[in-house]
Amino acid sequence: MNEQPAPPVEPGGGLDRRAELSEFLRTRRARLKPEDVGLPDFGRHRRVPGLRREELAQLAGVSVAYYTRLEQGNGRNVSAEVLDSIARALRLSDAEHAHLTHLARPKQHKKKSAGRPEQVRSGLRQLLDSIDGVPAYISGRRADIVAWNPMAAAVFGDWGELPAAERNWARLVFLKPEYRELFVEWDQKAYDVVSYLRMDAGCHPDDPRLSALVGELSVKSEEFRRLWATHDVKEKSYGIKRVRHPLVGELTLNFETFALTDGSEHHLVTYHPEPGSPSAEALRLLASWGADATRAGASAPSAP
Repeated sequence: MNEQPAPPVEPGGGLDRRAELSEFLRTRRARLKPEDVGLPDFGRHRRVPGLRREELAQLAGVSVAYYTRLEQGNGRNVSAEVLDSIARALRLSDAEHAHLTHLARPKQHKKKSAGRPEQVRSGLRQLLDSIDGVPAYISGRRADIVAWNPMAAAVFGDWGELPAAERNWARLVFLKPEYRELFVEWDQKAYDVVSYLRMDAGCHPDDPRLSALVGELSVKSEEFRRLWATHDVKEKSYGIKRVRHPLVGELTLNFETFALTDGSEHHLVTYHPEPGSPSAEALRLLASWGADATRAGASAPSAP
């Protein structure tokens, strides 16, 4: 694998917000074809993929010079109305629209100690322990896993055996071979993790720990580097995940994500099977085995 340089950083140690804004707009523009937005396509005369800057500016109702400055990373004093127009012209999703706003009109966040672990309220820990028979965990900034219940450990492996710095979904998915075996659709899990991380980077481009994580993964994982370069973003939401458990075989689980409104930027994530399904019976067995299932899940990477 050829090593590549880490993404550009600012003097304070975070990601370069101007470069992030520039590349995000460029990649969103490149994915649109003229016919997608009702413009004529002159075929072989086009020298760039997607829309030209002039075409995008016309669709958004701004001058070419203004849009060019924005795509060069100069979002200073850009209005919400202009960003809305550009988002419509680029056909951005809600998550992409929010990401564009974060990059062009960054909010001032209260800085936290870079080395201080994220704190989870005792009430939330009690809630996790009370969720019986369903894997549940709390994720924090940078895709960190900050708290979990015994069923999450039984299904995903005992995160308590890992150093705190390694309890991170991006590190687990891209650097731990056993997680490639754990997720049946590993490619989708990898894409989701990078998209969530991109969203976090838009909100906190000055986070040196996030920049260090992205830089390390970019060097160590070609797949992470490729996905990071797409600049795709998405919000944590809901869906279905299939995992291969070493004791009970394949599980099909519905996951739900709940944003906590306590200012922590934490999310509660739960996984539940369809009632009466083989996966429901498998989870019941894991719950009855308790700590033995957790230890076995941590030591065996794939189902027999």
